[in-house]
Amino acid sequence: MADKCSEGLLNGAVPGERGKQDKSVKRGNWGNQIEFVLTSVGYAVGLGNVWRFPYLCYRNGGGAFMFPYFIMLVFCGIPLFFMELSFGQFASQGCLGVWRVSPMFKGVGYGMMVVSTYIGIYYNVVICIAFYYFFVSMTRVLPWTYCSNTWNTPDCVGVLDGNLSSRAALNITRLLNTTQKRTSPSEEYWRRYVLDLSDDIGNLGEVRLPLLGCLGVSWVVVFLCLIKGVKSSGKVVYFTATFPYVVLTILFVRGITLEGALTGIMYYLTPQWDKILDAKVWGDAASQIFYSLGCAWGGLITMASYNKFHNNCYRDSIIISITNCATSVYAGFVIFSILGFMANHLGVDVSKVADHGPGLAFVAYPEALTLLPISPLWSILFFFMLILLGLGTQFCLLETLVTAIVDEVGNEWIIRRKTFVTLGVAVAGFLLGVPLTTQAGIYWLLLMDNYAASFSLVVISCIMCVAIMYIYGHHNYFKDIEMMLGFPPPLFFQICWRFISPAIIFFILVFTVIQYRPISYNDYVYPTWAISIGFLMALSSVICIPIYAIYKVCCSEGDTLLERLKNATKASKDWGPALAEHRSGRYAPVFSPSTESHLEVQPLQPEKGRSEAAAASPVQGSNGSAHSQDSRL
Repeated sequence: MADKCSEGLLNGAVPGERGKQDKSVKRGNWGNQIEFVLTSVGYAVGLGNVWRFPYLCYRNGGGAFMFPYFIMLVFCGIPLFFMELSFGQFASQGCLGVWRVSPMFKGVGYGMMVVSTYIGIYYNVVICIAFYYFFVSMTRVLPWTYCSNTWNTPDCVGVLDGNLSSRAALNITRLLNTTQKRTSPSEEYWRRYVLDLSDDIGNLGEVRLPLLGCLGVSWVVVFLCLIKGVKSSGKVVYFTATFPYVVLTILFVRGITLEGALTGIMYYLTPQWDKILDAKVWGDAASQIFYSLGCAWGGLITMASYNKFHNNCYRDSIIISITNCATSVYAGFVIFSILGFMANHLGVDVSKVADHGPGLAFVAYPEALTLLPISPLWSILFFFMLILLGLGTQFCLLETLVTAIVDEVGNEWIIRRKTFVTLGVAVAGFLLGVPLTTQAGIYWLLLMDNYAASFSLVVISCIMCVAIMYIYGHHNYFKDIEMMLGFPPPLFFQICWRFISPAIIFFILVFTVIQYRPISYNDYVYPTWAISIGFLMALSSVICIPIYAIYKVCCSEGDTLLERLKNATKASKDWGPALAEHRSGRYAPVFSPSTESHLEVQPLQPEKGRSEAAAASPVQGSNGSAHSQDSRL
């Protein structure tokens, strides 16, 4: 009986609330806190950790880049992560429902939904390409090993074509170092066979049926894993969030045993301290932290909304943020050990084979894998890891949209039919992703990646900080956190939320604008009309904020504009903890038809509650909150 009672005390239940049930029967909760941590790790640790961070690190001074990177993590990454987790957990609402805190800013939530929609569309296309490479790797010889295929050109030069003599190998080395005309078998396989790339973004060509089939597989997998919401995805993440680390470790052990691996790792880590004074290095560090953690996507708020009210999200935010950044650093060893081996084999500098983004995942690294014994095995492991990394993020993107829709409607009918909402969103995502599987699909994918989720995220995050800290009020928010966790946020976080983090976000925005360059893909330069579409995609999420604000002010009560403005920014009566039993003090419920629909009242069992409360023995935690003896992470 004590065990049953302790279930309601897990994760920081505050003193005086021992007999309360800390579960939401209506919305549901994570099965346990490990599920939430693993899901959040899977969400934050994505493809960018593998194919972007290592490249940024070596380009920006190697080991010297780690210093600004971790400074930005401490002063911007972890504080923003903690803010979004606490925001969603306190209200137990998705990215739309939480804006009862200041209804005029609900457009921020709609902006998050638009961003998550864009990312969800093209992210699953990247996963589908990884699926395709995963399937074609199940062969004795990888199809991008030699230049003897029908799709190869006379410019193709493979390092394993025939039995190369030392003279031929020397000619290849000279060719690699002096001309850009040489193309590798993996590059031609990627451009001429997998993508069958067209010459222009406007020339869509035909749909690549193998990619379309893999896109269908991707969406089916995502839907099945989310068929019961967090109840089903919480079980799947035990595998999808942990197995990539197994694969990374296998590839790392294999990589460091190769000749030339140390050269690649030194290229990755050797510090160039003079670059610390370069503003671009600090800008890249801040941007990487911001985008890597998934701030302003709406996913963190959504995942935290399924936590129990007294969960210690302060602890979780630190664990998840540090895990994310440590994974990025670890992935760099895995990538550069193999690239160092490849550079040594070809007799060229590591910079000649280093790449980032799709060029690393689908060209450079696959070519390096062909040099290894039993290359199909390593290829299968690598692309399976990419699939799992992508799925972890995709789960949260889809759940963000579904949760926002269900919470916004909020009636029993749609809650019971949440599976059909998930199916509808998945089908829509599949259909919208079909154009990205055409011959011009990679152009559109990179356009969405560069514009749909770039500076708009920075604007959304900055407005969210201002709305919570200065419109709702930092004193109110700190009291909310103390009510939820049993202790106020540490002084460091209070200072960061109010001053330092918004300043860094503004710096990222200015840096993004100053460093802007028109997008290109290899030698192809995007036309003006395509770049205009990219800017429209970026504006489509930001424009939600002023449009909804104007609408809310016009609909608010008041005789003057100032009165309407005050009423539009004032917290709604139903803002606060979702469960009635947690609403105390200034949140003590005054029931009316409008609030009863949003509050969940748990059935009371006095006899059972008294007996179980007597059996439970909470222990006072170091942070001032009470924990049961059975509480474990």
